[in-house]
Amino acid sequence: MTSHPRVTSASPYEELFGFCRAIRTGDRILVAGTAPIGEDGRTFAPGDAAGQARRCFDIIGHALAELGSSHADVVRTRMYLTSMQDWEAVGRVHGEVFGEARPVATMVGVASLIDPDWRVEIEAEAMLGG
Repeated sequence: MTSHPRVTSASPYEELFGFCRAIRTGDRILVAGTAPIGEDGRTFAPGDAAGQARRCFDIIGHALAELGSSHADVVRTRMYLTSMQDWEAVGRVHGEVFGEARPVATMVGVASLIDPDWRVEIEAEAMLGG
């Protein structure tokens, strides 16, 4: 079996649920659904969708960097919002983070996330050398 480089984060769910934050397979990096968890393990910026999105993208950026990548290599994002009223605030943060990279993106409303204080959870995929 081939071993793929993996990254973990402060999420208490990774070990409990048996997953990693990100994995690199060849030139592809997949970043798991990333919630706004602070370094203390608690919800970051409760009630602030934009602040939570920034935290998610920060966690994603650290995982990408550990695997030799950056936000500039991201080709797809998926954003899950518990309130579609937050679409513009989260979308603007996405624009700030990705600027000219402009990955394909999906934003959907969901009934809930694991923690009721989370307003957003974000996944990302990156391709290297493209």
